[in-house]
Amino acid sequence: MNIDKFDLAILQVLQDDARASLQAISEQVGLSSTPCWTRIKRMENEGVIRGYTVRVDAPSIGISETVIVQVTLESHTDETLNAFGKMLEQIPEVVEAYLVSGDYDYYIRIAVKDTRDYERLLRERLYRIPGIRHSKSSFVLRTLKESVIPLSAAPLAVSVSPVSGSKKRRPGKRK
Repeated sequence: MNIDKFDLAILQVLQDDARASLQAISEQVGLSSTPCWTRIKRMENEGVIRGYTVRVDAPSIGISETVIVQVTLESHTDETLNAFGKMLEQIPEVVEAYLVSGDYDYYIRIAVKDTRDYERLLRERLYRIPGIRHSKSSFVLRTLKESVIPLSAAPLAVSVSPVSGSKKRRPGKRK
């Protein structure tokens, strides 16, 4: 699938306001409603648009601490990495997890109520995952920037590979 300037413009409108009406999106990107709708549906089907969400202010709902945990595993086999990833998926407080290069294997962002809640999470969940050799926790003092994907940095007419499970097209054939 190729992403062009109209697709990027649609994505920008939706990142700014996922509840924007089709009419508002069409007006902002300079397309009529039908081609705009077709592009949105295509990007949803191809996995470019992965979903629509609400950004919640965590402290407003009692989640006041963010912790960045760096983890090193005992082993680096595919089986170990996959098992660790599956275990992290089962922990609701794990907001993001990245397999990284460098001194640690994973960077994990965790959202908790307070330090006692984090201690509970460590004892009851994280440290019960087999294969952790070392971990280091850092509490976030202040969030300096939270952002969405910078669409302005995306090259025009970029080709995007479909995600697994999405509909596949034959090369050169248009929908």
